[in-house]
Amino acid sequence: MKKILFVITKANWGGAQRYVFDLATAAHARGHEVVVAYGQPGLLEKKLLAANINTFPILSLKRDVSFGADIKSFFELYRLFKKEQPDVVHLNSSKAGGVGALAARLAGVPNIIFTAHGWAFNENRNSIARALLWIMSWATALLVTRVICVSEYELRLAKRMPSVAKKAVRIYNGIDLTMHFGSGEVIRHSFPAGVTITGTVGELTYNKNHRALIEEAKNNPDMYVAIVGDGELQGELQELITKHNLETRVKLLGFIPSSEAMKGFDRFSLPSIKEGLGYVILEARAAGLPITANRVGGVGEALDNDMSEFSLDKMVEKTLVLYER
Repeated sequence: MKKILFVITKANWGGAQRYVFDLATAAHARGHEVVVAYGQPGLLEKKLLAANINTFPILSLKRDVSFGADIKSFFELYRLFKKEQPDVVHLNSSKAGGVGALAARLAGVPNIIFTAHGWAFNENRNSIARALLWIMSWATALLVTRVICVSEYELRLAKRMPSVAKKAVRIYNGIDLTMHFGSGEVIRHSFPAGVTITGTVGELTYNKNHRALIEEAKNNPDMYVAIVGDGELQGELQELITKHNLETRVKLLGFIPSSEAMKGFDRFSLPSIKEGLGYVILEARAAGLPITANRVGGVGEALDNDMSEFSLDKMVEKTLVLYER
């Protein structure tokens, strides 16, 4: 059995956090010793503790660049790796990847894995920032043993990096294809009876592009929108809804498990401007919803491939093979 230490920057609940939870609990169930280190606390931490998974906070590990905090998180991770002596370190998110890869390499961790949930250099930034992020991503990829890409699109970007192609592999995100969906009543009760509800699920961040749905509703008086999720842009989005007098037709409903929300929608929309391979679009397909989505990142693959490609069991088994190196 292996000792596996996962690292993720934020412990809220989003796609990367769900990925870590699924792999951590699957590895734990198979007898591996599992530890999850995280930066900012949140629902992931609570779910891991409920599943009897050991957790370790690295509070200096934050998403935003901060030289002092980044140096501190590097040394905290280095000390954690030396203390725990894991066989495998599995890094998730750009910041955890960059800081954690160097710390793990210097600590002598034999197997270091980084999952690219969506390359940061592919975000809508100025050319200098994108160039710096590409260099940082490349450095991370060079330091680790294997790079997991969650879509063929992300894999193609990885293979363009010198000396990275041979260590990069595509493993699709996976869901339980027999999952149960709730009634969606919590969504339905938020809107007048009989209306057609366009729904979306995701963290309220710039990349998720919720503004596009609000603007669409502004121009379509028959459109009702349920936005499920919370995040840093909640206040800004609510102001936009209020500005356009859309409070009765566009609702920010906060965090609701996607499995409880999906059946409350009549159609699903994913307006993201950047995606790796979102779990929610797989769940929308499994729920049988009509889908409108920007075909960015791996979204096209999630829409076009047979659902059997996206089974949780397949994702887990392919990843556990990499842990056995």
